[in-house]
Amino acid sequence: MAMNEQWAERPATTSLNSMTILIVDDEEGIRDFLQRALNRLYSRVDTADSADSADLLLNTTQYDLLIVDICMPGRSGVEWMQQIRDRGNTGNVIFMTAFADMNHAIEALRLGANDLIQKPFRIEQMRSAIRKSLDHLRLTRENFVLQRQLASTPQVGLLGKSATIVRINQLIERIGPAPSAVLIEGESGTGKELAARAIHQSSGRQGSFVPINCAALAPELMESELFGHTKGAFTSAHQAREGLFSYADHGTLFLDEVSEMPLALQAKLLRVLEDGRIRPLGTEREVPVNVRIIAASNKDIAAAVQAGSFREDLYYRLNVLQCQLPPLRDRLEDLPLLVEHLIERLSRDLGMPTIQFSEADFAVMRQQPWRGNIRELKNLVERCLLLGMPAHDLLQGSVSDPNSNTLQVQGYPLDWTLEDVEYAHIERVLDAHGGNKTQAAKHLGTTRKTLDRKLQSRINDRA
Repeated sequence: MAMNEQWAERPATTSLNSMTILIVDDEEGIRDFLQRALNRLYSRVDTADSADSADLLLNTTQYDLLIVDICMPGRSGVEWMQQIRDRGNTGNVIFMTAFADMNHAIEALRLGANDLIQKPFRIEQMRSAIRKSLDHLRLTRENFVLQRQLASTPQVGLLGKSATIVRINQLIERIGPAPSAVLIEGESGTGKELAARAIHQSSGRQGSFVPINCAALAPELMESELFGHTKGAFTSAHQAREGLFSYADHGTLFLDEVSEMPLALQAKLLRVLEDGRIRPLGTEREVPVNVRIIAASNKDIAAAVQAGSFREDLYYRLNVLQCQLPPLRDRLEDLPLLVEHLIERLSRDLGMPTIQFSEADFAVMRQQPWRGNIRELKNLVERCLLLGMPAHDLLQGSVSDPNSNTLQVQGYPLDWTLEDVEYAHIERVLDAHGGNKTQAAKHLGTTRKTLDRKLQSRINDRA
């Protein structure tokens, strides 16, 4: 499944080239051949000529993958795997054998083998089996981390105690269990995806919450991304793939920036909302899906309907339930709670000590236009953590006119390095563009790639 910007924030997981492998085979030629072929691809590749030798290695090293010959002197590979399974080893395993038969296949499956490779084999065949096995392991670990993160975040709703946020959280709790479509509107950075996640968490639906940013995908890719495709459906469709509707079955599909969806695709989305069935590209077969749709936009969709860029019938179909999120400047009483939450989260992510915001900081913050809303506030808190400076110093001379394209900046402290000045200027431009890195890079006269590199370098230096 192709990833978009909404999938960008994922927990850190082990990359495949850092995985460890143990090869267990009594044939020295096979061991040496595989070790040479795999050494440059993975961080550690060890070998053992028997189950006894492998036991000694397992006593000191935890391996991500075991590649085991079935027929060996003494204990066979199957017998040895059964014994280490009984001792609690649940690692991935690929079996090899020169005498494959149905009994071997059944035993391998019973022990949870990821693959059974018959000798002689091509190295490409083995590499493919290893990649699939380690990909499965990585996804399993990633899913475990995500489940833990969800379990440790019991709060459902938006953070805040202002009357507006209290009403929105009450609305989320009320409409959560309903199957109806929801349209969330609000400025960029107000937390539309957070609201959509909260609605999903309140729904009791057993499927996944699957977000997609319609503005981040090329129009020609959006249909296959949503509905999936068969092999050969188009030039680059080398294999069949399910779409996001299938991944969201019995769950929720969040269509962020839905106003950017092409008109032709809007008609197909309308048909899915009406019929509850999708048609993958390249097939006439329709597949039933049970998906709740939550759409969001930072533009006025009613105005887009009047302009002819958004279908009126789709608008009414999506706008069954509506949730309007306020800009940060209309809920300034929530600033202390939001800042406290962001400090706790960012200090943990950056590995830095927490800081305190003073009343002087909040006094200056209440005067800001906050065009980037919560996203801009997050950037400010992160900048305070990294630079070790109070918020009121960083905000002095920030953009005062929301309609101005010029950044009015006060002089920087004389003890700042050139790197400090550059980073502070980058952050101010980012804030001015609501956290949009592409627009900020254009404003700065550089590329998005260079901007990302400079930001990451600064984080690494301060970590």
